[in-house]
Amino acid sequence: MYAFLKRCRRLLRSILLLNVSVFLSSLLSASLASSVLPSSHLLVASASDLAPAQTDLASSFHRLTGIHAKFVNGASGMLARQIASGAPYDVFLSANKLFVDDLVRSGDLIADSVVIYANGRLGLWSLTGTVKQLDDLRRAEVKHIAIANPQHAPYGAAARQALQRAGLWSAVKDKIVYGENVRQALQYAESGNADAVITSWSLLEGRGSLLPESLHDPIRQAGGILARSSHQKEARAFLRFLMGPKGVEVLNRFGLQPQGR
Repeated sequence: MYAFLKRCRRLLRSILLLNVSVFLSSLLSASLASSVLPSSHLLVASASDLAPAQTDLASSFHRLTGIHAKFVNGASGMLARQIASGAPYDVFLSANKLFVDDLVRSGDLIADSVVIYANGRLGLWSLTGTVKQLDDLRRAEVKHIAIANPQHAPYGAAARQALQRAGLWSAVKDKIVYGENVRQALQYAESGNADAVITSWSLLEGRGSLLPESLHDPIRQAGGILARSSHQKEARAFLRFLMGPKGVEVLNRFGLQPQGR
């Protein structure tokens, strides 16, 4: 009886070891599969001002190359922090070159991949259509003015600078409400929760008033390739497309002025 029980225990241990081995093998295979993006796909971390253009950019790029580009939008500073923390993007398109420069210095972006792909502009808009120039923001009926958070949104910083240069900041600063990014700031105004918004001209798509460039420092929008990307060849193809005739045509159509390298 003792010998029989001993044989049963040995058999049970063998079965358990086999099952554990199969389980670990399956787990490793699943982990590797989930961490590898198909070579025909790119994950692009993109500043929120590009949101209106991204569908056209992705479809035009796919027609030319067969490569799919998926965009993840957010404030440039927030995306930069995600990248510094290890987010698995392939390309970073920032609304401010400073965030790109910081990531190059930290080794997160490839230095020779960096391009200046556009020069952004600010626009002023109100749901009622009564706010046509910055000085209109002084009016008593304008109680809330939406801008993106200047701490991590380049267009928010430019909006604050424009109000300062126009001599309006002290008069309107208590009216300011902050969106996490330019899209959220615009949503505040579109929903009536803000009486006016200063946001990216690309999001307004011709609505409202284009503000003078002299009111703020140039909004130099830059992009680069993540050093840890496993799709660097495809990423370089995307940046070539963005700087080429097809990419320039899309950027122009959405109010972004393409720049050189």
